[in-house]
Amino acid sequence: MNSSLFKIQHKDTRTRARAGVLRTSRGEIHTPVFMPVGTQASVKTIANQELFEAGAQIVLANTYHLYLRPGEEVIKEAGGLHSFMNWNKPILTDSGGFQIFSLAKLNKVRPEGVEFQSHIDGSRHFLTPEDVVRIQCSLGSDILMPLDECVKYPVEYAEAQKSLELTAQWAMRSKKAWLDGGEKTPERVSGILFGIVQGATFAELRKQAARELVDMDFPGYAIGGLSVGEPNELMVETLRQTLPLLPEDKPRYLMGVGMPLDLLEAVSQGVDMFDCVVPTRNGRNATVFTPDGTLLLRGASYIRDFTPIDEKCPCYTCRTHTRSYLRHLFNAGEHLAGRLASLHNLTFFIQLLGSMRRSIEEDRFIEFRRDFERRFTQVSTGDKE
Repeated sequence: MNSSLFKIQHKDTRTRARAGVLRTSRGEIHTPVFMPVGTQASVKTIANQELFEAGAQIVLANTYHLYLRPGEEVIKEAGGLHSFMNWNKPILTDSGGFQIFSLAKLNKVRPEGVEFQSHIDGSRHFLTPEDVVRIQCSLGSDILMPLDECVKYPVEYAEAQKSLELTAQWAMRSKKAWLDGGEKTPERVSGILFGIVQGATFAELRKQAARELVDMDFPGYAIGGLSVGEPNELMVETLRQTLPLLPEDKPRYLMGVGMPLDLLEAVSQGVDMFDCVVPTRNGRNATVFTPDGTLLLRGASYIRDFTPIDEKCPCYTCRTHTRSYLRHLFNAGEHLAGRLASLHNLTFFIQLLGSMRRSIEEDRFIEFRRDFERRFTQVSTGDKE
């Protein structure tokens, strides 16, 4: 694999946190980075220009959803996913494996692949690991994820082991399909395939998964199967056990984990990339993030609060609207409310990761984390969620 794809530019001297740069054909991604989730080629309620202004370097889309609607051929005719959604920065596409196993009806897993029934119209489909790679290549993804099986929590060891064996087989087949696709489609060679470390919360299985994937020599590695219902302390312990097993010189992506304090912990352990629906989902439900904690904007304490969500936040919402106005919009059922709150939250998360990067570069990450945790865990002005 091309070692120039990812370069660590600075390491914190007292933790495993690092600042790096991931090079793609559509630009560099400075890590650690937060990736807004645009499941169906759209970050919910947010326009692309707003993502640019918020500082988004990359967005995430979902192969399962786009495969079902509008369909691979429609996006291909549009010139690929970037052209279809008019986004000229990098895109990471998740394989959709999690959605197949959680949303699809009557799914049946076989060594060849997975058969499932669409959650949209009930139509039946069968996808192999090779199909999933091919679809992502067709979409023009900059970072691709292989098909894997994510088990629920809690799960018995034997079931997790069986699932891991299947995921390893699929990973090997996915990498072969990716390499073959690159040879046949030169314009897509720059797409980067990550391996996904599964193994539930069993240290032995995580070690096995990491060893097998490292032997396959992927350009990057993701940690999946966390934040699926396990206690937070177990998630943190699993992460601490797993990260040292992955190559130091390749990007590390923690899938689906996104609360601010979890991001700080993960960065301190050496994670480079994150995605989560927390900013937009919580925003649509009137919960916004500030350096002092979360605010539930429906609260009566905001009726006459004519200050912005965060006076130091540069987002459009904070520059132009007050907590009082946002509370009114939410309680009046106006769609604008969720849009404005989501925009603020995305800006907060993107800036949080940017601030972490700067603190790493300046060898003050521990102080940054300590100060953030001290403020964020305090009871914030107004209602707490």
